[in-house]
Amino acid sequence: MLAVTGLTGCGSMNNDDVVATVGESEIKLGVANFYARMQQAQYETYYAGMMGTTGEELWAKETDGKTYEQSVKSDMIKSLENIYILEQHASEYEVVLSEDEKKAIDKAAEEFDENNALEDKEAVSGYNKYVKKVLELLTIQSKMEDAMTADVDTEVSDDEAAQKAMKYVFYSYTKDENDSTSTMSETEKTEVKKKATDFAEKLKNSDTKDIDAVANEAGMEVQTATFDSESTSPNADLVKAADALTAEGDVTDAIETDSGIYVAKVTSFLDRTATDAKKQSIVEERKKDQYDDLLKKWRKKTDINLNKRVWKKVDFQKQGVTVKDTSGNTEESAE
Repeated sequence: MLAVTGLTGCGSMNNDDVVATVGESEIKLGVANFYARMQQAQYETYYAGMMGTTGEELWAKETDGKTYEQSVKSDMIKSLENIYILEQHASEYEVVLSEDEKKAIDKAAEEFDENNALEDKEAVSGYNKYVKKVLELLTIQSKMEDAMTADVDTEVSDDEAAQKAMKYVFYSYTKDENDSTSTMSETEKTEVKKKATDFAEKLKNSDTKDIDAVANEAGMEVQTATFDSESTSPNADLVKAADALTAEGDVTDAIETDSGIYVAKVTSFLDRTATDAKKQSIVEERKKDQYDDLLKKWRKKTDINLNKRVWKKVDFQKQGVTVKDTSGNTEESAE
């Protein structure tokens, strides 16, 4: 929560305007603006930087007839509406803010107030009551997610989560020349295919089926992967062939793909580390499904009305917001 004290910006609006009604609750513009600006700051500071573009350019990009700003804002307001719905159902799960949580929220709001100039707080509706309300909502959301999924079955059998392991080599159809890469000719591909086929046959016919030794002799790099029948990495065709093998230590044929040829050896039918990780993934998916199903049901029963005219006042292109540099070099993005 304390990270929200690092927003910067400038501007002003009527924070008491109602952006949306969610059942009996009203979402004030001040709350919606601060909630949106927190996320905008992350986008502009990190995503725009990684993409080598400015915040304004990021939001103006169009996809499927909508700007990136329109798409993101649509998701943001729906998420905020959902949090209000969670707040309305909190009593059903006996979810309340503890005294320690209330103190932490008060402290975060105070720090935000102290660390940001008045004009910056105006831009993001960073006044104490709105900062506190957003932090309260986010805390309730987190606690509700735990409460709503507390009864999810966390037992997952090895059979359900089983992950196999393989070692493989890859004969690429791409070649490097003159500091650039290019696709091989059909003649070159035929030569590569022969090498891969010979590799597979030699490995299959060896006593130990030691793929590392055969690869070392052939000047090839051995790579590893874990997988199940639904995996698509490193390649779906390779996974299908490896999954069809009936015993540990078996070797696939040379598996040709558009990008090259794979040869693999299955080293384990139950990789313990990967299987345990898959179990955790399955439990998390169960929790997500239950959470999403409940929220969807509640949302369907809730009367929600968005005031598009008011929501439009939260404009990312006209008002940039970034995360403040804690080293003292504040990033400015006011326009």
